[in-house]
Amino acid sequence: MNIAIIGYGKMGKLLEVRALERGHQVVGIVEPYTLDKTSLSGSVICKTIAELKEPDLGIEFTRPDTAVPNIKDLINRKIPVLVGTTGWYDQLDQVKQAVENAGASLLWASNFSLGVHLFYRIAGFAAKLADPFPEYDVGGWEAHHNKKADSPSGTAKTLVERVLAEMTRKQKPVWEILQRPPAAEELHYPSLRLGSAPGIHTLIFDSPADTIEITHTARNREGLVSGALTAAEWLLSCPRPGGPAGEARRGVFTIDDVLGSPL
Repeated sequence: MNIAIIGYGKMGKLLEVRALERGHQVVGIVEPYTLDKTSLSGSVICKTIAELKEPDLGIEFTRPDTAVPNIKDLINRKIPVLVGTTGWYDQLDQVKQAVENAGASLLWASNFSLGVHLFYRIAGFAAKLADPFPEYDVGGWEAHHNKKADSPSGTAKTLVERVLAEMTRKQKPVWEILQRPPAAEELHYPSLRLGSAPGIHTLIFDSPADTIEITHTARNREGLVSGALTAAEWLLSCPRPGGPAGEARRGVFTIDDVLGSPL
């Protein structure tokens, strides 16, 4: 694949290295907040998406406030886009409509790590098992590095959605600090921003007698990068039935489409 990387922070730099190791080409990088004209590998750094040549796909890891304009710029140029930025999902319906109108390709996820998606399913199954036992209250917390722009994390939101889908006695998430006892139907899931932690998510089932905890801890960004590149390869690998190999799938997809039946 000829890849354009949108955003050249820690994720973008690691994406560049791992993409090259997997035999792909990085044909452009978009990063408006740098004076450098080339990346560490020699790829051209552009200020805007309009300056890109013709990549096969754009991988977007930036900020919530820039993600949607970047997505629209890419799909308007018919460049398939994979988005790992979180915090913009209040505009997801608008983006889906834009993708449909443009006949474009979008793959998004709150987290591209395989381990996180195993964690989602384990947590959902645990919630289903615990639901008939009201003595086990349910809640949790998440922690990320102090440079993360959004709170709660997209991973936390997806986790809580999966848990609530499996429970009858928990119906509403509460993300903020509480100055009162939570209601019985509320699931409290606050956030911590501290240091350099790539991401910690814990789900807790607590009773007067004991506590059950399920935790996913990211040691680094490698899982995110590996999953993002696998998803990018999938997006370009097998289009509509009967379509030519190498053409992008058209429409809006998530990591669940990539992982398919194994999960």
